[in-house]
Amino acid sequence: MRVSDHALEQLEQSGYTIVADFLEPALLTVAREALWAIYPRPEDYFADPAHYATLGRSQFAGIRLFPYAHDVLNQLPVHPDLIDAAERFLHSQDLQLYKVELWAKYSGAIDYNQAHHRDYGNHSLLVPSLDGRHRQLTTFILLSDVTEADGPTKVVPLQHSRDIPLVPTTLPYGAMFDAEVSVTGSAGSLFMYRTDVLHRGSGFTAAGRSRFAILTDFQQRGWPWTGKMAWPDRANQPAWPAAMTQMTPRQRELFGFPGVADAYWNEQTLRDTQTRYPGMDMAPYRAARA
Repeated sequence: MRVSDHALEQLEQSGYTIVADFLEPALLTVAREALWAIYPRPEDYFADPAHYATLGRSQFAGIRLFPYAHDVLNQLPVHPDLIDAAERFLHSQDLQLYKVELWAKYSGAIDYNQAHHRDYGNHSLLVPSLDGRHRQLTTFILLSDVTEADGPTKVVPLQHSRDIPLVPTTLPYGAMFDAEVSVTGSAGSLFMYRTDVLHRGSGFTAAGRSRFAILTDFQQRGWPWTGKMAWPDRANQPAWPAAMTQMTPRQRELFGFPGVADAYWNEQTLRDTQTRYPGMDMAPYRAARA
């Protein structure tokens, strides 16, 4: 579902927005089923939590990095409506997709409560520019229903935090709890927020609960002081060739592939890229050289 102008205005003014029913139901169903090749189904986890003790080693133990063995999960970060929203909010089509993570949490695995913090701490060497330039956009697509019992992300609207200095990135635990809003919603909802917004993870308040989400972050290309993941570092992963092959040229550009009209492409690079990615349709790149 295309993100409305109203939602982007809320993102601008309050620093976050929640878009219900963002994913198409059929796509959501397939994506949820694909999770179980990576994570234990909730009923399996809670039948024997000790068997999955690694998921409780830290709050972040449930994170798995792109690419994934199932193509549907690789397609979620480059969903056309997500790209469209990022282009409109960041006022550019020359975008870089700088992070993709799947994240699973299970109640009782560990205490997921956090203090309020701003994400720029490990997304930038500097601080957010509050003049509207050099922005980063962070997003969650919920792959499970998230209620108050499911450890929802808690966010502080900018109206309550604009006067709080950007440094340090993290507030004392408990500060701003009285101003926070819970990010709840049904599976398929989209949560978008800015890196200058205070937010935190919260703990489950009921047993036998779990939550799953895919996190995708965007920025304009060309800022060496920002980012998080280096995609060439992931390019030797077994699932990488299939993930790239299934994408359009525009989607590949978000990971750093040259555009179809880029001077990088010549007979040698076309030939050898085809060898590296045998199933990739190189016709658009060849056509741009004609």
